[in-house]
Amino acid sequence: MSTGKTKIQIARRQLGLDDETYRAVLKRTVGVESSKDLTPRQIGRVLVEMERLGFKATASKGRDKPKPAAERAKLVGKIEAQLAEAGRPWEYADSLAARMYKVERLEWCDSKQLGGIITALAKDAERHGRPA
Repeated sequence: MSTGKTKIQIARRQLGLDDETYRAVLKRTVGVESSKDLTPRQIGRVLVEMERLGFKATASKGRDKPKPAAERAKLVGKIEAQLAEAGRPWEYADSLAARMYKVERLEWCDSKQLGGIITALAKDAERHGRPA
């Protein structure tokens, strides 16, 4: 099973990042220098950055549906993009999780709950005239 940290290492190899450059990307993106220190939210942010740098995820042979960790990372990345577009902090997403699902932190939400938060952020963007 491929974890988010494994996917980061795959992206690192695909992009041909040397150790110094890789650590600089981690430091710039989430403020750590090693993938062992990453939280689930930070994994999503690093993967979004790796995709921005040109990483193309490919499906593994024999796999017909996304793995939960990869799916969560994608959802967290989408939430991060919506928050950035709205100029809102991560705490806003945490408060949505608490209000909607009685879950104290966004990183404790399951995939279905993350999807609900994405929908709420899209409706918020529509209300305020931003692209959804």
